[in-house]
Amino acid sequence: MKVAIVKESAPNERRVALVPEAIGKLTGAGHEVLIQSGAGDGASIPDADFTAAGAKVVAENALYAEADVVLRVQKPTPEEVGKLRSGQVVIGLLQPLIDPQNAQALAAAGVTAISLDTLPRTLSRAQSMDALSSQANVGGYKAVVMAADAYGRYFPLLTTAAGTAKPANVLILGVGVAGLQAIATAKRLGALVKAYDVRSVTKEQAESLGAQFLKLESVADATGEGGYARELTDDEKAAQQAELSKHISSMDVVITTAQVPGRRPPLLVTADTVRAMKSGSVIVDMAASALGGNVELSVPDDTTVTENGVTIIAPTNLPATMPGGASGFYARNISALLTHFIKEGEMTFDFEDEITVGTVITHDG
Repeated sequence: MKVAIVKESAPNERRVALVPEAIGKLTGAGHEVLIQSGAGDGASIPDADFTAAGAKVVAENALYAEADVVLRVQKPTPEEVGKLRSGQVVIGLLQPLIDPQNAQALAAAGVTAISLDTLPRTLSRAQSMDALSSQANVGGYKAVVMAADAYGRYFPLLTTAAGTAKPANVLILGVGVAGLQAIATAKRLGALVKAYDVRSVTKEQAESLGAQFLKLESVADATGEGGYARELTDDEKAAQQAELSKHISSMDVVITTAQVPGRRPPLLVTADTVRAMKSGSVIVDMAASALGGNVELSVPDDTTVTENGVTIIAPTNLPATMPGGASGFYARNISALLTHFIKEGEMTFDFEDEITVGTVITHDG
């Protein structure tokens, strides 16, 4: 079987779907690995490293013509869908809930599309395939580093001959994978960290990393299915925003991470709340996207300084800013998922299997 890795075409996407260290497992199983020339450039991995690992570097047209399975990070563009042929398999973060038209185009092309972002994440045997978690880990770390860089003071308590610098007060909103990594990173940098999540089960996790967990009186536990939070009622949202505002206004740094698969992220930080913050404060909105963000004044992929001197950073693809580390994690995830479907050297699909049902979004038209 021929497994191919494409060069990503999405703007500012620097990751690559497979790294040289992951190629040996596929070639050792008798598969041929093709990689589009320049696919690893964004992650500082030259073609020669892939060749040395056993892959064959080819041009784009040859890759699509020869490949049985195409591995990628982002969903294909309409032009790239047109290059796929019936019977081919494409695996990546295809976002079918956000872009159903793209999924329909893949189905019409007769392509079997497998999406890592629809993986049933509560299955223990799927943990090695969980790309959303691995990339959220990268994002949570980088969000704190970006905040520290934008914040004009120290994160840790610092005592010097010139005086003492107080530690930064950091609030993490959302205690999922990204939030937990953000807590851990902020603590390592010496900040005083608080955290909040509508799911009460996250309290112990946040506290285990050294954060003080905020308990709001206005909102009851909102744990939903699959480990995600249920959607709050309008009254709950209003009460949550009002009570959160009192805590946010005293913070130096706020990092928001709350997302809902396929839907607009919850609004946690209103414009009025931002106006109540101190000049020099920093917000990083990790939920910023075309669907919106957790912060009312966020502008996706932009940094905004408000009239009262609050800096709002709204990155939409933080893992791509750390392409080497993020690609290494992603390569392990996509290799594990690919291997799940290979039986006796061929791709097979058992629709009684939960992983197959969850990830295969188009098949046989």
